[in-house]
Amino acid sequence: MSELKEFDIDIIRLSNGNYEYDFELGHSFFAQFPNSILDRGALKAKVQLEKNERLLMCVFLIKGTVTLVCDRSLEEFEEELSFKEKLAFKYGEEWKELSDEIIQIPYDTQKLNVAQYIFEFIGLQIPIKKLHPRFRNEEDEMGETKLIYKSDLLEDEDKFNIDPRWEALKKIKKDLNDE
Repeated sequence: MSELKEFDIDIIRLSNGNYEYDFELGHSFFAQFPNSILDRGALKAKVQLEKNERLLMCVFLIKGTVTLVCDRSLEEFEEELSFKEKLAFKYGEEWKELSDEIIQIPYDTQKLNVAQYIFEFIGLQIPIKKLHPRFRNEEDEMGETKLIYKSDLLEDEDKFNIDPRWEALKKIKKDLNDE
């Protein structure tokens, strides 16, 4: 993780105010996170940091492409990403995640490394179903769901589980409609 030192923000030396940091995310960045679905990409991350006495408010603006493998054809393709995330660091006694958007950091924290947060934000943008762009149009034309197999078992099961009283009422209703 030595390559991730460039993602350190020296917060102890910052006075209250607004700051911007730009980061380039390439192969060496993704290589620092082994066993991940992401291993290649070319992205730019801008971190806008607002510091005051009580907290650090960070806005992450990330834009670029990542290389994914299609779930259907196993071909690689480029997926464009462009998104914005917010994360607040509140001063407290210990490191603690208070919510998805608020992290408590100790008062004496000198540096804040934003690499892991950037990586996680990118990971959250990856679609669950990774389809090559040429298959996406097919999916839209055919609809979201395809019926591959239909069983008559449920319909048969309903016939067997009908309460005889309801069956008698259905017969009466049918007789009235036939008249």
